[in-house]
Amino acid sequence: MTCRLCGSSRMHSILDLGATPPCEKFLTADELDAPEVNYPLHLRLCQDCLLLQIPALITPEETFTEYAYFSSFSDSWVDHARRFVDEATHRVGLDGDSFVVEVASNDGYLLTHVVEAGIAALGIEPSINVGDAARRRGVPTLSAFLDEQVAAQVRAHHGPADLVVANNVYAHIPDLMGFTQSLRGLLADDGWLSIEVHYARNLVALGQFDTIYHEHFQYYTVLSAMRALAAGGLTLVDVEMLPTHGGSLRLWARPAEMGAAPSHRVATALAAEEEAGLHRVDGYLDLRPRTETIRHELLQYLLQCRARGERVVGYGAPGKGNTLLNYCGIRTDLLEYTVDRNPYKHGRFTPGTRIPIHDPEQLDKDRPDVIVVLPWNLEAEITEQLGYAAEWGARLVYPLPTLHVVELTEGN
Repeated sequence: MTCRLCGSSRMHSILDLGATPPCEKFLTADELDAPEVNYPLHLRLCQDCLLLQIPALITPEETFTEYAYFSSFSDSWVDHARRFVDEATHRVGLDGDSFVVEVASNDGYLLTHVVEAGIAALGIEPSINVGDAARRRGVPTLSAFLDEQVAAQVRAHHGPADLVVANNVYAHIPDLMGFTQSLRGLLADDGWLSIEVHYARNLVALGQFDTIYHEHFQYYTVLSAMRALAAGGLTLVDVEMLPTHGGSLRLWARPAEMGAAPSHRVATALAAEEEAGLHRVDGYLDLRPRTETIRHELLQYLLQCRARGERVVGYGAPGKGNTLLNYCGIRTDLLEYTVDRNPYKHGRFTPGTRIPIHDPEQLDKDRPDVIVVLPWNLEAEITEQLGYAAEWGARLVYPLPTLHVVELTEGN
C-alpha cells in the first residue's frame, strides 16, 4: 500500500480489525445462504504526511449506486443541517443571486433548507434511490459521482458556486487528489468550501474504532486535511469543532489564489493536535489497546445479560454498527435482532453477523430487557425516542466511547 495523498510507501500499521463485508451491504432473506465477500479492514498511518487510511478494496460505485442510508431519518441531523444553512448564509452572504452545490447531497436533507430560502441549489448524489427521494422533495439533484468532468459540466451549465458543501463525503473518496481538484472546479474564484468529516483525534483518543469501515478510505486531523486541500488548490482558512458523529471537523476553505490567511482557530487546533502527539507516529499507537478494551467490556456485559436470561436487542442498523458487531463477533445469541427507522432495512439482515432488522414497533411488542444502541453518537436523541420503554423498565446500553447503561425512568 502507498499513501493516496503523498505517494509514500512508509505505512505504519495502527489497527487491524480483521476482515468484514462492506458495512452497507444489508442482506435480503434470499441471500442468507449465499457466500459473502469479506475484505481486510486494516488502518495504517503514512509516516510522511500523517494521513490515516485504509486500502481502497471496494469502489464507491459498489457502495453508493444504491445506498441504504437516508439522512432525513435522523431528526437531530436534519436540525444540524438547518442550523448550518442559517450560519453559512450569513457567513458567505448568500442571497437570491447565489448558487449552492452540495456534493453527496443524500436525500436533500440539507439543500431543502437552501431551496426554501429562495437560493439556487444543486445536489450531486451518486445513489439513484437516494437522489430520487431528494427530487421528490423539490431539491434539484444530479445523479453522478463527482469528478473533474462532472465539475466542469456543472460549472458550464449553472456557473461557479458561491458555496460548495461536502459533508461526510471527504473520507469516502479513494481518489483524494482528483476529488479535491473537482471541488475546486465547482467553486467560484472567491467562493467558499465547507467540509464536515469525522475527527481522527477523537477516533484515536476515544477508541472510536466503529467509524472505520470500507467506504471510509481516510481519517483526518486538521494537519492532514490542510495538506490534502492544499494539494488540490485550496487553502484551509477556518475550522470548527462539532459534536456530530462523536466529534467532527467543519473545515472552511477557499481557492489558494485568494491568499486568505488561516484563522486563529486553525493554529489553535494544530497546536492541540501536536500536544496530543498526533503529529508523530507514536501518538496513534494507543488506539489498538483502547479498541480491545471496548470489545472485551461489551462482550462481558452481553454474556452477563445472557446468563441472567435477559432479552437483549439492538436499536439502529448504521454502518458503524456493523464494524462493531463483526469485530466483536456478536451474533443472534447475544443480540436477538435490531430495529431501524429506515424502512429500506426492514426485513433485511446485518452484513456478516446476519442479525435481523425490524421496524421499531417491534420493541413495544417484545418489551426487551436491554436495548443496545448502535448509533451511540446520537445518544440524546435516541434516549428521548426510547423514553417510552421506561414503561417496562428497559435499560439502554451505549457501547462507546466507554460502555455505559441508561436506566430509563419516566421523564428521561
